[in-house]
Amino acid sequence: MAALLGRKVGMTAYITDSGEYVPCTVIEAGPCPVVLRRTLERDGYEAVQLAFDPIPERKVNRPLRGHFAKAGVQPHRYLREFRGISADVGQVLTVEQFAPGDRVKVSATSIGRGFQGVVKRHHFGGVGMATHGQSDRTRAPGSIGASSFPSRVFPGMRMAGRMGGRRTTIRNLEVLQVLPEENLLLVKGSIPGAPNALVEIVKLS
Repeated sequence: MAALLGRKVGMTAYITDSGEYVPCTVIEAGPCPVVLRRTLERDGYEAVQLAFDPIPERKVNRPLRGHFAKAGVQPHRYLREFRGISADVGQVLTVEQFAPGDRVKVSATSIGRGFQGVVKRHHFGGVGMATHGQSDRTRAPGSIGASSFPSRVFPGMRMAGRMGGRRTTIRNLEVLQVLPEENLLLVKGSIPGAPNALVEIVKLS
C-alpha cells in the first residue's frame, strides 16, 4: 500500500488520447519523509508517521524540534500516521509510488459553509403555496412532526445547522497522470477541501 500527504492545488481539465474531456483535481503530493515508525511491540499497532511541507526550524517548538532531529529530518508543518505501509525512518516517499490507472482514496476537511438552512443543507424544496399568503415560508423547513405524542423531536431530524468543515473521504478515484518532476498527481473528479487544503492520499489495493 502507498500513501502520501499533499496539498490541493485546484481543478483543471485532462484531455485523453481519444480527445475526451475529463475534469480532474491537481494535488501537490509529497515528498514526505518518514519521521517515526510505530511497532506492535512498543506501540500496540504498526504504522508510519509522514511529514509534509518543510518549514524553518524556528517555527517548531522544542519537543517537535527534537522529534525531527531524532529522525534526521528537517522540520515540517504537518505530521500524519498511516497504517499498512512498510518504510524506514528517514526514507522519503514521493508520487512515484503511484501510476496512471491506480485507484486511491482522498481525505480532507471539507469547505465550511457556516450555519445554513434546510434548502441548502438538505435540498428541501420549501413549503410552497407562494400564492396563498405564504410570502415568507418558501425556504422554511415546515412541520417537524411532533404533536402531543411523542411531544419531542426525534434525533437526526434534518434541520438547519452547521454545514461542511468535516473530515470527508472519497474512495475509488482514478489517477490520471503522475508528474514526478513537479510532485503532482492528477486525480479524476473532485476531492474535498478548499484550495491549499491538506489532503491524505492512500492507494487502494
